[in-house]
Amino acid sequence: MSSGLRAGVFGLGLIGSRVAARVQLAGFPLAVWNRTARRFEGLPVPSPDPASVARDADILQIFVADDQALHNTLRALIPALGPRHVVLSHATVAPQTVRQLAAEVTATGAAFLDAPFTGSRDAAAQGQITYYIGGEAAALERARPVLAASAKAMLPVGKIGQASAIKLATNIMAAAAAVSLAEAIHLLQANGVDTQRLVDALENNAARSGVTDLKLPCMLGRDFAPRFSARNMRKDLRLARAAAAPDHRALTDTMLSLYEQACQSGLADEDFATIIKVRSPATESSAPLKTEPSLRDRP
Repeated sequence: MSSGLRAGVFGLGLIGSRVAARVQLAGFPLAVWNRTARRFEGLPVPSPDPASVARDADILQIFVADDQALHNTLRALIPALGPRHVVLSHATVAPQTVRQLAAEVTATGAAFLDAPFTGSRDAAAQGQITYYIGGEAAALERARPVLAASAKAMLPVGKIGQASAIKLATNIMAAAAAVSLAEAIHLLQANGVDTQRLVDALENNAARSGVTDLKLPCMLGRDFAPRFSARNMRKDLRLARAAAAPDHRALTDTMLSLYEQACQSGLADEDFATIIKVRSPATESSAPLKTEPSLRDRP
């Protein structure tokens, strides 16, 4: 690898482990760290702590679960940072969290990018992740060769924190597609329609989307192996609700209630398509609608 860059990956879960494998395959010297110390097949022995990775790498990609995990990782990392480092937060976290932590990182002389992503474990394994980038263009150019090992696209969207807002916005849309798809399937079942016909109907329908293409087969085939878990969707909807305009979050509130119910019912570690198993709470709207009589029926 002619660039001379060395890479570090923090968090070897479903995505991080696959990104690390892609980075290694691209020929970059690689150091890794994981909160729970264990060997990962095909990857280097994990370093004992985050600071050790920073000493051995220049481009630092962080794949952790939530705000607290990002906070803990960066606090352990900061003493080892300097001007040669670019730190990339790939976690889906609150925009305010990433802005606060970015300020602490850049105070060391290191560069920071807010870089959440879209893409499943399969996309990560194939190098087909899309990264949303918030931060300085110069920092992105420094990190670009390493990011390219796992990326289909890198989309600059603005300042630090704004990429995290984009990620939360798109996850609201993904949740809405999954919830509406589940409700549509139940409607068809209630009316005796073969649910496979929905596959055909969506072929030439504007309601078709990437989410319906991915999740309709999962729902119909009862395949809930986690590509993105219900637990993570609940976490992201909580973040989205907190970041939302207070008078424009009714749908987010409803979806969050459903995913809270899913997680409380033992479905937290299944794919977020598992929402099809969740029953809506009984409401007055469950009763037959009262309609105005037609002109013919009026006296």
